Amino acid sequence: MQRVRAKKSLGQHFLRDLNVAQQIADSLQISDNQVFSEDKIRVLEVGPGMGVLTQFLLQNPRIELTAIELDRESVDYLKVNFPQLHLIHGDFLKLDLNVLYPEGNFCVIGNYPYNISSQIFFKVLQYKDKVPCCSGMIQKEVAERLAAKPKNKSYGILSVLMQTWYDIEYLFTVHEYVFDPPPKVKSAVVRFTRNRRKEMECNEQLFIKVVKTSFNQRRKQMRNSLQVLLGKGNSLLELPIMKRRPEELSVEEFIGLTNLIEKHNVGTQNIL
Repeated sequence: MQRVRAKKSLGQHFLRDLNVAQQIADSLQISDNQVFSEDKIRVLEVGPGMGVLTQFLLQNPRIELTAIELDRESVDYLKVNFPQLHLIHGDFLKLDLNVLYPEGNFCVIGNYPYNISSQIFFKVLQYKDKVPCCSGMIQKEVAERLAAKPKNKSYGILSVLMQTWYDIEYLFTVHEYVFDPPPKVKSAVVRFTRNRRKEMECNEQLFIKVVKTSFNQRRKQMRNSLQVLLGKGNSLLELPIMKRRPEELSVEEFIGLTNLIEKHNVGTQNIL
């Protein structure tokens, strides 16, 4: 069967380097993951394309692999070349993972479409109690934002919200020439490992609102952006933390600030 035609509308860039594919498959580190008591590790691959990563995942005897692919042409190719693969033709962003995995944990992996990678990770975040590990390849710039620490220019909304629940590692950079067609940007492989946080120590809905609002004016002091939420003249705007920029605050500081706002701001319900 002929190769699948890469479709720009789906953000498809097919990886050709088998060594890189093997490294991505190995990035889950499931042999060291103690959250699985079963013999088999359930793994969901997002956007397998022509199966360059799929083939290595299928070779691992510990992996029970399911793949979800939106592109009809890729689905037809995979059915012919990987008949043993449990394949779903559908949209990962619309998939109810509680139906697919009603019990137990599962890992997520993929050479993710760059145009929806952030949406994919926010979807993973919705199932954080079931997903102990997630890894894969994305645009280098997004990988840098995910793994960035406070006081780094790449640190932002995605960094804070994902690092609240996951330890994120930037593993390695992948150059353009190993793809067909080559993308205009460099790529990178990242790994998320669920951290020890069991629950939010604050109102999670308000936390997300505070983080997003703070970074609306990331180069200005917190009091400039949060004035929209708290109202002009609110005494909380005079606190020392409000004189700092959002990119300087850690996850824990954002949690503390959220609790402070909920405790002292009588209009919290209006904020939400």
